[in-house]
Amino acid sequence: MTKCEKRKLAKEKERFFKQNGGHILYQQILSKQVDTKATNNFDKSRELGTGGHGIVYKGFLRDNKVVAVKRSRVIDMTQTETDEFVQENVILSQINHRNVVRLLGCCLEVEVPILVYEFIPNGTLFHLLHGDNHDGLPLSLETRLKIAQESAEALAYLHLSTNNSIVHGDVKSLNILLDENHTAKVTDFGASRILSKDAVQLMTMVQGTLGYLDPEYLQERKLTEKSDLITRKRAIYYEGPGEGKSLATSFLGAMKEKRVEGILDNSIMGVGMEQLLEEIAKLASQCLSGKGEERPSMTQVVDKLKAIRSAWREILLLRHEETQCLTERLGMDPVCDMSPSMSYTAQMMGLEIETTRSTYHASTSSMQGR
Repeated sequence: MTKCEKRKLAKEKERFFKQNGGHILYQQILSKQVDTKATNNFDKSRELGTGGHGIVYKGFLRDNKVVAVKRSRVIDMTQTETDEFVQENVILSQINHRNVVRLLGCCLEVEVPILVYEFIPNGTLFHLLHGDNHDGLPLSLETRLKIAQESAEALAYLHLSTNNSIVHGDVKSLNILLDENHTAKVTDFGASRILSKDAVQLMTMVQGTLGYLDPEYLQERKLTEKSDLITRKRAIYYEGPGEGKSLATSFLGAMKEKRVEGILDNSIMGVGMEQLLEEIAKLASQCLSGKGEERPSMTQVVDKLKAIRSAWREILLLRHEETQCLTERLGMDPVCDMSPSMSYTAQMMGLEIETTRSTYHASTSSMQGR
């Protein structure tokens, strides 16, 4: 490459750097070079997902570290789109929480700006709930409560931990990733905004996903901390041909008419769970209030979910003890001789039979010797 070509390339990189907001980010985030080899030239087979602000690819760095590479879908970015990209960088550079996807770096000296995140291997909560469940079992209530609590903890951290509140702006199951232990990781901050504490920001343009948006935000352009919500079912769903239904509207209608059992997931329903599920439904209905001041703060949501989860664990422990007692009375090996229905029930509750064979056989031998 000639000196002239090198100078031309350097000027082009500088132009891209400024165009992509590099001067804003220079003091706030470490810029890393990510060449196209990391994603095999953005091969379609490497795609992990597509969002409103870009396409995410699985990438491999030179040290073989696996990463998620987010590339803007727009080549000729408008100033608004550039600002959104910069905003995501600025926000993520301020966050350090176990339930928020970690930003590793970015590359600005390219035509289309790139963000590099830690790789989360287990996909999205959406695909876990609505996709193929390969083990044949629905997701246990304990795991669902764990994911809900961790997601709420991440949002509470965003709302309260920094000098200014960070409002995610597009909370949905597609934006919650899960690791190998089903630990929740909130991601995609392209629609996020930084607000002064307890402030209301009037937005000129609504961003987010239809069906997940705060009614006040949608109708009055008011964005607050209480605009962040999360639901289980698809926000707009279909039951046969015809117009789609709003999950929030259907749920609130069922609560008002005291027929909420008909809208809950049958796979987690069980005897003795009525009060627990009622508490969960009450919390959900409070979060769906049309007025922001009537909704609980995300910290209150976390506290309530912790209490519900603690109560559920007590139920699990009691049922675990009852199961052990029953298997001993029937002379069954608690590990091997459980019927398929008993084993299924135990797994659905998130229950693990911890009694070892040796302990069981020792106890039964002593009983037989009497």
